Amino acid sequence: MVVLLHEDFATALPRTGALAGLDLGEKTIGIAVSDALRTVGSPLETLRRTKFTADLEKLFAIMDHRAIAGLVIGLPLNMDGTEGPRCQSVRAFARNLLQRRELPLLFWDERLSTAAVTRMMIEEHDLTRKRQGETVDKLAAAWILQGALDRLRRT
Repeated sequence: MVVLLHEDFATALPRTGALAGLDLGEKTIGIAVSDALRTVGSPLETLRRTKFTADLEKLFAIMDHRAIAGLVIGLPLNMDGTEGPRCQSVRAFARNLLQRRELPLLFWDERLSTAAVTRMMIEEHDLTRKRQGETVDKLAAAWILQGALDRLRRT
């Protein structure tokens, strides 16, 4: 079930249960999870992408272990709001994921999430470039998830 409207996503979810946020990159998948009451999104890990089936097995193992009730996937829109090839890739990933497991899914505009997280890592935590590369994807996933969680609380 792909849900585009926040209100529809909220009604498709059970009353409680954690959500997962994904930042899909070409080489990695940043993963964040919320608490069961959907208050805070926390970075969890960054998966190095291999093959789609293997990536899904790892992702589903995490989702099962954490009893994930729904997914928020960052949609990398262009700055003018249009969709380019990266959006098509993310939508294809979601479509293929949903063929294997049906669950509520929300696409979340991720414009500037990586830039915001990178700036935070430099300004607030003074992380080196190498260390930034190790953490930026899961932090971007948490940024995406937290935005959706904040919106869900307002609906």
